[in-house]
Amino acid sequence: MAEKLRIEAKRTAVLSMDLQAGIVSQYAKDDAVAHGGLIPRVAGILAEARNRGITVIHVRAGFRPGLPEVSARNQLFGAIRENPRWQRLFEGSAGEVHPGIGVHETDIIVTKHRVDAFFGTDLEMILRAKEIDTLVLFGIATSGVVLSTLLHASDADYRLIVVKDCCIDQDPEVHYCLMEKIFPRRATVVSAEEILAAL
Repeated sequence: MAEKLRIEAKRTAVLSMDLQAGIVSQYAKDDAVAHGGLIPRVAGILAEARNRGITVIHVRAGFRPGLPEVSARNQLFGAIRENPRWQRLFEGSAGEVHPGIGVHETDIIVTKHRVDAFFGTDLEMILRAKEIDTLVLFGIATSGVVLSTLLHASDADYRLIVVKDCCIDQDPEVHYCLMEKIFPRRATVVSAEEILAAL
């Protein structure tokens, strides 16, 4: 697959999505930081992207105190508003990008208040300003931010690459179905090894 990928550095952005310390602790547990785990794979891709001059964007979920951005009608985020324990996943150090990934001074951080990385954020404006037309996507969860962002970006005519082993979902069957049956209709699905070879 990697030999078919042609990545033009100046027109590409890597979107590392919802890889916040608190979220990683809930979805990926201890294996995430182990040698060869999710976090080292992500860190390796981001380091190589920076070396190539590719834009690195960290997308994180975050809210103001009291979650004024969240409607009670929103079934997913409404549940967070009602649960102080879930709110703590987005506060303080738990809400920051996982320290094993690291944020470089040239990286861009976009804070979102919904599942989709585009909805209600300035992500699209940043991509347009930098004349980016290709997105490399990964994050937590496959059926959450990755799916929602992929659908939005596909309809906006971005060229999409999904790194399958840098995504996690609480339901492995859902992850498999999305990666094998749904995502390939709209994106190129590759492994971390394949994207590193292409970079």
